[in-house]
Amino acid sequence: MKIFVDSADLDEIKELASWGIVDGVTTNPTLVKRSGKSFKEIIEEIFTLVDGPISLEVVSEQAEDMVTEAEDLYNSVSKKYQKNVAIKIPMTPEGLKAVKILSSKGIQTNVTLVFSANQALLAAKAGASFVSPFIGRLDDIGQEGMNIIEEIVEIFYNYNIETEVIVASIRHPIHVIQSARIGADIATIPPKIIRKMSHHSLTDIGIKRFLKDWESVKK
Repeated sequence: MKIFVDSADLDEIKELASWGIVDGVTTNPTLVKRSGKSFKEIIEEIFTLVDGPISLEVVSEQAEDMVTEAEDLYNSVSKKYQKNVAIKIPMTPEGLKAVKILSSKGIQTNVTLVFSANQALLAAKAGASFVSPFIGRLDDIGQEGMNIIEEIVEIFYNYNIETEVIVASIRHPIHVIQSARIGADIATIPPKIIRKMSHHSLTDIGIKRFLKDWESVKK
């Protein structure tokens, strides 16, 4: 399973990329706003840090406007990085129209705000490169978010659908393990969750014990 960083924090992305575990990045207007930097400044550097799909989100609501905005985003990136551009499109009828057009132009799309297997199937049929089911938000309203990951993965497997499943709105490390066991293609994970994944108290205890034993050996 590939790991994407769900962030627009350049320092976090740079640090995690140095671990050798980052396959892509997902951003959205909220994450960009939190970063305190300009959108252009952020995206230019992200493409230099990570050689993989980088999701950039449109904010328009009509298909024609989405396509125009998507093309502007795509063309704002240096040609050598355009292969990694993935345009985030909302899961709406207008969004599906935009996905179909962008797909025909060879521009990758990531259909976001997916909350059912039906929506994921429609997005894939329209030509989406990725679909992003938001499991945490489903958990928040009392639904089992991982259930739709199981449904989507099974449906895509049954019909050899090439659209990749990005598990989004991950709230804790258990979500990551569940995603991997189900067979999701990608999990897009906030930096703080990735850091939690790297930590275990027994690892810390083991390191302290090794260091203490080594001090005894030196003496």
